[in-house]
Amino acid sequence: MTSSERVHTYPFEGEVDGLDIHPRLTELRETEPLARLRLPYGGDGWLVTRYEDVKSANSDPRFSRASIGEDTPRTTPLARRGDTILSMDPPEHTRLRRLLSKAFTARSMAALQPWLEELFSSLLDAAERKGPPADVVKDLAEQFTIAVICRLLGVPYDDRASFQHWSEVIMSTTTYSREEAEEADAAIRRYLGDLVAARRAEPHDDLLGDLVAARDEGDRLTEEELITFGVTLLVAGHETSAHQLANMVYVLLTHDSQRALLGENPDLLPRAVEELLRFVPLGNGIGNARIATEDVALSGGTVRAGEGVMAAAVNANRDPRVFTDPDRLDVTRETNPHLAFGHGAHYCLGAQLARLELRVALGALLERFPGIRLAVAPEEVEWKRGGLFRGPRRLPIAW
Repeated sequence: MTSSERVHTYPFEGEVDGLDIHPRLTELRETEPLARLRLPYGGDGWLVTRYEDVKSANSDPRFSRASIGEDTPRTTPLARRGDTILSMDPPEHTRLRRLLSKAFTARSMAALQPWLEELFSSLLDAAERKGPPADVVKDLAEQFTIAVICRLLGVPYDDRASFQHWSEVIMSTTTYSREEAEEADAAIRRYLGDLVAARRAEPHDDLLGDLVAARDEGDRLTEEELITFGVTLLVAGHETSAHQLANMVYVLLTHDSQRALLGENPDLLPRAVEELLRFVPLGNGIGNARIATEDVALSGGTVRAGEGVMAAAVNANRDPRVFTDPDRLDVTRETNPHLAFGHGAHYCLGAQLARLELRVALGALLERFPGIRLAVAPEEVEWKRGGLFRGPRRLPIAW
């Protein structure tokens, strides 16, 4: 064993609420940058918490995602499938990523922006007609991000209750059992299989149609990869953005000076979004494991071949070695090389879309409701527990 002989059990004692970062993560970053961790499933692995180590874990080709399996340390009952893009190394990962990369280019996003603005404006119209309080989660964030992924992927919006539930179960850490997660995974795969069959019968100009064409005409992915890719895009495409939008609204409404500064200087919006991406923890703090294919030296010791490494990006984004005054929200921050979207080959495919969604939504919300405020005390906001993502269950606002 390298680094410390101590083995930490995760989740750490004293679960934090809201968007607080567990103090143990901060402690480990300074005193034990390569920490031995025992997870609920798959046994022990290593946790890295410093910025440079997290970058290395995400990008060094000696750390493999293709080697994960049932015995890989993880926080969820279900092990990640081997045929998902998230569980592949180049060149297989590159092959799948290229199939849809054109859909997420800057040019494609620019073409999408007017529709996004119109969509979010219509949601604000509905909230304004209804009158305060409005719920950022149900009235705005979820409706917005689900409508976007439904349009891009080609999924019926009316089916949202079903795939939202399946997604929640699959992404659960403690709320649902393994059997329930397996049932949800099977259900959402059957659902995508039916949509694939429908695309074959009647082709559409959407991402799912592109994947079907790549399977049937180009033979560039298998049938299982096709369905798994569709599931991955559907789940990730709405879960992450919906949670993060609600989280960011909460943070702005509990940092009055920063919200006021952004309201007075709308040109700061792109910089503010990057700062919120750095500052706001989306996940539970422990990333997906990668397996070392050979010995790799990191801060504090050496990861041996065959051992798993998890990267705490949320903690790396608060590393004082990289960020000045890292625990302070600063919407004017200029240098901001955060790792919210990962780093290296697995850098988030939808990063451009996520940024655009957040800029459109936050900008429109602050412009429409300059007097926006929480409709309850911050300590009364109820937070989700037992899943991979953090976020409020409800976020009532008034204006």
